[in-house]
Amino acid sequence: MTAELVRGQNHTLPQTRLEIRVSAGTPVVAGATLGGERGTVRGVDWIAHPGSPQLPGLEVSQQAAADHRLAVDLEALPTGAHRVTVLLALPVEAGGPTRFGAVPAPFVAVTGLDGAEIATFTLTGLDAESAVSALELYRRQDAWKVRAVGQGYAGGLAELLADQGVTEAAALAGSIQEAVTRGLARAVAPPPPRTSGGDRVRQTTGSADHRPTAPAPAPEPPEPLTDPATTGPAHTAQGQPPGTPADGPINYAHPRRQHAAPPSPPPTAPPAQPGQAAQPVAGDATGWSMDERLYNQIWGMFEDLARAVAAYRSAADFAESRMDQELDRALSDPRNRIGGAGDRARDQARAKRDELTSRAREALDRDLAQLAAETAVVEPALPAAYAGWGNPVWHAHRVPMEMPMALRIGDLHLPERTDLRIPLLVRLPLERGIWVDSGRTASEAAALMDTDQLRRLAMETAVAHAARLLAVYPPGEFAVHVIDPAGAAAGPLAPLVGAGVLAGPPAAGPGGVASVLAHLTRRVDLVQMAVRAGAADSLPPDLDTGEQLLVVNDFPHGFDDRAVTQLRYLADEGPAVGVHLLMVADRAEASAYGPILDPLWRSLLRITPVADSHLADPWVGHAWTYEPLTIPPGSRVLEQVLAAVAAARGAAGR
Repeated sequence: MTAELVRGQNHTLPQTRLEIRVSAGTPVVAGATLGGERGTVRGVDWIAHPGSPQLPGLEVSQQAAADHRLAVDLEALPTGAHRVTVLLALPVEAGGPTRFGAVPAPFVAVTGLDGAEIATFTLTGLDAESAVSALELYRRQDAWKVRAVGQGYAGGLAELLADQGVTEAAALAGSIQEAVTRGLARAVAPPPPRTSGGDRVRQTTGSADHRPTAPAPAPEPPEPLTDPATTGPAHTAQGQPPGTPADGPINYAHPRRQHAAPPSPPPTAPPAQPGQAAQPVAGDATGWSMDERLYNQIWGMFEDLARAVAAYRSAADFAESRMDQELDRALSDPRNRIGGAGDRARDQARAKRDELTSRAREALDRDLAQLAAETAVVEPALPAAYAGWGNPVWHAHRVPMEMPMALRIGDLHLPERTDLRIPLLVRLPLERGIWVDSGRTASEAAALMDTDQLRRLAMETAVAHAARLLAVYPPGEFAVHVIDPAGAAAGPLAPLVGAGVLAGPPAAGPGGVASVLAHLTRRVDLVQMAVRAGAADSLPPDLDTGEQLLVVNDFPHGFDDRAVTQLRYLADEGPAVGVHLLMVADRAEASAYGPILDPLWRSLLRITPVADSHLADPWVGHAWTYEPLTIPPGSRVLEQVLAAVAAARGAAGR
């Protein structure tokens, strides 16, 4: 049973290998100090922070993030260490919050390696403080305990470290913030190219001065995916730009997919025979659980495919450019423009181009073949949250007792090999809403459908995503509300309505729209006020504190100015307090509102009900073709999954 601690309370720890999870709602710096019997820190070598993230038995994140996972092995701490103090601080960045009183109250949980919570603590009551000692793990009579501390410092990290006896605390605090600033910069602009042998993708051979570049921009710029560098090193594949060409096959050890060492080594492939590439293994990235390993592995595959194709495209462009330059030089002499000399120059230039392009294609094909082999191994091993509807795992699915790390919302592929699909995973809880575009896009698939077909397919896509979210959340911890102003989505909504898993009947008409929006707006307001006032336990008893999803069909039909304002408010403020938006809309139909809705569209992740090339990766910027998840023809997997959700809710009394 989880112990919900208040400031000053302690709780015995049943094990020594732990994980400390931090959820702050805004990027924070996470670190930890080791103390002796009296709690004094002996020196900088007893402090884990983004600039020096690892100590014996302790590892922290390397950059500021809204969520952190700190790994702790109390038995592996240095001799004389009797206390581990977890500290949080706001990063020093222009425009960012400067006090904890202006952000949601951080939540800290001490868990076992299986993710089961041992003790939790919500840091309420903070105001002008910019750094805080969140909790401490301490040894008492050969037993380890956790104590909720919540001691804030208006003087920031420097004051906190000085209070723990650290000499030159101000200088150390400055170096920590400098390391964080470098990490934040990497989330926007990648660091210099890596040239070490640890790079997983072998780049094509060519000029060392020639770097892979992104393709020419499409008429409508692709939307960037959420950059995994913004989530914390323990959960993401840290992106590096393509380096100088390196020889050798793909290395399936994935040394760069995660910085944090797992409690036990991930599965490894059997040794490769001489002259053969290593065999892929599902879950060979690092992580605390198989789900996390698979999540990191998929993001690593995504990055590898992006960089391999970037190297090929760059080499092909270079070969074409060199051919043009050689032809210009050869034909600049009028004597070579006629006769056999000009023909020979053209043939030689084209032969060199074809040779370079062929070598680049061979390298790409080799990398793609190995990624395809990895995909063939990984796909069958995916849990339901990461799997497509056709995966047999859904037929044996049981509603879990813990929320998964991510959810699959589609697949991505590039034209160089359309059958090589990378699952598109989004982190849970959703950090931004989703917009299913029901308008006519530039894709060939959309051109073959009429407007009514696109709208119906868009709503069916939204229903399928809502069903997946219901299926991967514990019973009663996720509620779905539907706004269908004209009642036009009765057909696509039938599975949700028939299973009885909606929070209420689909809202129709102006009155229904206003009622649902008022209910969810009230929830956001109340939770925000409770968090800011440090009174989370004073929420009304009728308030559902579980995650909420609002599905809106055919926006902006049925929305007046007030309703539009409320919807924008939910899109902006809702995700931080557990209210999420899944909107089906044609942007052209909302053009009458003008630029007032532009922030709404930008705040949502746009997906399509048919294949469309509109998403961009965060490393290279390729225009990826997004393929929505489809239910196999004739399959009743959606109904089976929703029936399991309804049964689990009934068993839990929800």
